[in-house]
Amino acid sequence: MMTATGLVASRLLVHAVLQRMRRAGRNLRTVAVVGAGAHRDSVIANIVKSPGAGFRAVGAFNTRRGSEADVPGLPSFAHLREFADWVRRERIEEVWIALPMSEERTVLRIIDEFSGDLVNLRFIPDVRGLAMFDRNVVDLIGAPAINLMASPMTPYALIQKAIFDRLFAAAVLIALLPLMTAIAVAVKSTSKGPVLFTQRRKGADGRVFRIYKFRSMSAHAEQPGVVRQATRGDPRITRVGAFLRRTSLDELPQFLNVLRGEMSVVGPRPHAIEHDDQYRSIVDGYIHRYRIKPGITGWAQVNGFRGETDRIEKMQGRVEHDLYYLRNWSFGLDMRIVLATVVKGLVHRNAY
Repeated sequence: MMTATGLVASRLLVHAVLQRMRRAGRNLRTVAVVGAGAHRDSVIANIVKSPGAGFRAVGAFNTRRGSEADVPGLPSFAHLREFADWVRRERIEEVWIALPMSEERTVLRIIDEFSGDLVNLRFIPDVRGLAMFDRNVVDLIGAPAINLMASPMTPYALIQKAIFDRLFAAAVLIALLPLMTAIAVAVKSTSKGPVLFTQRRKGADGRVFRIYKFRSMSAHAEQPGVVRQATRGDPRITRVGAFLRRTSLDELPQFLNVLRGEMSVVGPRPHAIEHDDQYRSIVDGYIHRYRIKPGITGWAQVNGFRGETDRIEKMQGRVEHDLYYLRNWSFGLDMRIVLATVVKGLVHRNAY
């Protein structure tokens, strides 16, 4: 036990010392980047802002000199032979190829040029025009693969999120049981119909589930295949229901959906299936909201995209925020959204 503890402690110490040295500009591997334009600049920017990773950009081979600018502050070359001679002369340790996959001929020229050298060659393909989300290289049954259209969240991230969801939902349901009981009594005693309203929604990977809400409208029959969104002054909304919708208290039973594993605390808000069918063909990226579980609250909601979506532009804005959340997910972002929902998201002028 003591040996294992000492081994872990020594590795943590070495890691901390290396990080400190690298941030001070020492123990860095030199990198020359091959490419042009925004993708090359992005790769170099990532090197600059991540000194702890152990790399330092020192030069570039501009594959489109004349149409694309050189990198300011770094020596740039326009001819491969001149670039290769410089790499050998300066003993550059890494050459990173930041090119689209369509430029296979250039990639092969670079590989051939350095085939007799000990320099490390790494290919960072530009797949921005192909991938729905930021590139993500995974090990797929022993072979590297780039996700073009797949959930950007790793299995570890999904497990982390699921554990938080269940614990948070259980705590909320226990803490708010008296409030939810009082709401149930108020709903039942002021209008005819069930306490809970249920509706079919799509969850992760398009799986259908029944979402729970406190009923906020008087009992009424919907035309088959048509779901009317609530509008300002909607006569179907009860007096108690208006308060519940304005304060988002009607959403509290969805923590039961979270506990059942059908929803997440934070994620894209689920829409009625009829609206999914309507918007998936006219709103760019709409269907990719269902790469993960839908949420009780989300990045779109805390940024003002709540309530009725009476114009395509509103739905497009909501979807863009949902896709931003997918691309930039972190546990910290989830906590930020939960806090924003509690502080400013419970009451909103678009909730009616």
